[in-house]
Amino acid sequence: MNQLRLSIVMPIYNEGATLEEITRRVHNACGEFSQIIFVDDGSRDQSLVIAQEMAREQDIVLTKENGGKGSAVRMGYEHAEGHYTIVQDADLEYDPEEIITLLEFAEKDNLPVVYGSRRLKKQKQFVHFLFFIGGSLLTHLCNILYFSRLTDQPTCYKMVRTDILKTIPLHEDDFRFDPELTCMLLRRGYTILERPISYHPRSLEEGKKICWKDWFRWVWVFFKLRFVPVSKMKKRAT
Repeated sequence: MNQLRLSIVMPIYNEGATLEEITRRVHNACGEFSQIIFVDDGSRDQSLVIAQEMAREQDIVLTKENGGKGSAVRMGYEHAEGHYTIVQDADLEYDPEEIITLLEFAEKDNLPVVYGSRRLKKQKQFVHFLFFIGGSLLTHLCNILYFSRLTDQPTCYKMVRTDILKTIPLHEDDFRFDPELTCMLLRRGYTILERPISYHPRSLEEGKKICWKDWFRWVWVFFKLRFVPVSKMKKRAT
């Protein structure tokens, strides 16, 4: 196996309809330089079996009781071995073929963090207009509170150098892990650069799991972490 450049954490909850296809796309796009860390979050369908069948030698398959996407991602982060780590949802909204573009951009200058932005590319941005408005408002709120210049804070493609990622004390178990990561990176002084990515939004009928309640939880994280001391945003050495 070539040097492991990238760990791809794939949280799974009842994604049997798309898991095989998205895994194949990731394998084809990222080849032998990456590992997939499948984390089954208590699926009730065949997701775990599919992950076990699709995993290569360098891939890892983990399973746990259902606890939320954040809890699954955090478990995956703990097992990351690549120089960089990114999350890949198990649906087909994001194109794994574009991960390599983000990785090469990050590797060029050993950047601490790079986000893939859906807003930097002219394309269909939403199925439900309220999701687009909600995501845009979250990005603007983040920029106001943290003096950032992001165009797409809620993006799934957040590529972070693994040595940095492992020092961030994430706690949230649900979708709040996403703004939590962004807030802690910004509060610790890291500049988040963005690159354009493609997006194929799915509807609630197709299995989209985030809902309006998560929007308010997201906002709470933005405000809460704005006033937490920076000293609490780094894990203590053990």
